[in-house]
Amino acid sequence: MNTFQSIVGNDGDLSMRFATLEDAEALLDIYAPYIDQPVTFEFEVPPLEEFRHRIIERIAFYPYLVIEVDGKVVGYAYASRYKARPGYQWDVELSIYVDQNCRGRGVGRKLYTALLKLLQMQGVRNAFGIVSMPNVGSMHLHRKMGFRVVGIQYRAGYKCGEWHDVLIFQKELGDFESEPQPIVPIAAFEPPAIEAVLSDALAGTIKI
Repeated sequence: MNTFQSIVGNDGDLSMRFATLEDAEALLDIYAPYIDQPVTFEFEVPPLEEFRHRIIERIAFYPYLVIEVDGKVVGYAYASRYKARPGYQWDVELSIYVDQNCRGRGVGRKLYTALLKLLQMQGVRNAFGIVSMPNVGSMHLHRKMGFRVVGIQYRAGYKCGEWHDVLIFQKELGDFESEPQPIVPIAAFEPPAIEAVLSDALAGTIKI
């Protein structure tokens, strides 16, 4: 697990930090309303213990971030290994969920900015966003963050009584001219470096 639970970036009433297992219930509350939408192809809200296990799987190596307003968690974002084969080890898939009552404050952009910067520091070369359609908000976020559509999976998933296309967004994060080095686990970084990223992402002073 990461060692940054006590590190917090602040900007006014907004704060950002790494997720802990104690956040599982709050994060599940944010995720649950999306089960009734084609945003996710999961059909049932997962049990709390399973959701905790999902957090454990991800925080061991990649950033898993939460953002709060006045101490209440209103969004989260994390990275997962894109594919298992060794040649894909420099690629990640991103996931982000924001409380549906907390839109319009740039929460998604701040989360993505911090997440992408940390992944870049780790040595990740490509970040992928897999977006089921329709999802105007996610499409807008990815395009605003410099992602480009590199593929469409037509009628890839069935939910809410119809088939849905899936867009594959990609953003290149690193140098492709040199030999890639092994990805650095997020826990290997010094706390001040992490705190600076979180604070700068909240303040809007990072460009990715």
